[in-house]
Amino acid sequence: MGRRPGEVVLGIDARDPVGSAVDFAFDCARARGVRLRAVHAWALPPSASAEWPFAVPERDRATWEDHEVQVLADALRPWRERYPDVPVLEDVVLLSPVQALAHHAAGAALVVVGSAPGPRSRATVHALLNEAVCPVAVVPDDSRP
Repeated sequence: MGRRPGEVVLGIDARDPVGSAVDFAFDCARARGVRLRAVHAWALPPSASAEWPFAVPERDRATWEDHEVQVLADALRPWRERYPDVPVLEDVVLLSPVQALAHHAAGAALVVVGSAPGPRSRATVHALLNEAVCPVAVVPDDSRP
């Protein structure tokens, strides 16, 4: 299934979701009457390049990816229950967060990302703001000081 023009794209770290950003993205998708695409970017574990310096066997990559799909589904479950009227496409991609979100921004009405404290989050948000071709909502993490 391809991208739909006007969908809301949520950049989510499924291991540590920024709840306020997820709420905002679901609210925006519901208000617009569009699908929410939840994008979880992941990377191969460092042990993969040590074990297989030239290429990771497809079976191993698929196993890791299946795990990431489950992590995302588990992270989104509370919001899917709270917003049953919002259609959600869970998208797990083996890219950097900026590459994944910039790619999906091309067909989106809005990209939503959370902003957690720390230089990594700031760098990701800054790069996304430079790359995205649609509006980007940066939602602060209200659960952390």
